[in-house]
Amino acid sequence: MRLIEKEMLSAIKQGRSWSKDNTAVSFAESTGGSDVFLHGHHIATVQRNGLALVMVNTLRAWPTRTTMSRLRALGVDVCTRKGEVMLNGAAL
Repeated sequence: MRLIEKEMLSAIKQGRSWSKDNTAVSFAESTGGSDVFLHGHHIATVQRNGLALVMVNTLRAWPTRTTMSRLRALGVDVCTRKGEVMLNGAAL
């Protein structure tokens, strides 16, 4: 796991907003959840219970290694097989 991903996870666990390079976390006090952004694009929402909800449309539009790396750091099962993006074992 990359240092930036460790810092991202730390910000989410601590319930604070954070930004570094191309990655940002926005903490919402009203819900207790955090929104994760990559290059300004919303890639996931992490709920108070730690469950990560993936923004599937963003993943379809930008299925990059960096996007998938950030999602994997959040515990999401995402990968590329034979050129197709797989989310939780199913093709997008």
